Amino acid sequence: MAEPQNLEVIMQLIMHGGDAKGKAVEAMAAAKEGDFETANALLKESDAALIKAHHAQTSLLTEEASGNSVELSLLMVHGQDHLMTAIAFKDMAKEIIDVYQKMEEK
Repeated sequence: MAEPQNLEVIMQLIMHGGDAKGKAVEAMAAAKEGDFETANALLKESDAALIKAHHAQTSLLTEEASGNSVELSLLMVHGQDHLMTAIAFKDMAKEIIDVYQKMEEK
């Protein structure tokens, strides 16, 4: 079986998307323990990983928009799934951290 086209970029999507999701999960756990400083720092790390993943995605989109067909593979779908899941987790983490902070204030 041949190696998928753009394998390095796809692996960046998977790696950075997974890292972003993991940091968001860690942020929620820190907030649950009342450590909001750590939670917010972890959200920033999640954002940084998402930016890296978006850069990888943008390179693929730019290639496609330039007329160079990008091969669709299971790894590509997996990478996109990681990115979208990470975005959803980060958004959810922000909301959950806010809820924990409001609960602690009361």
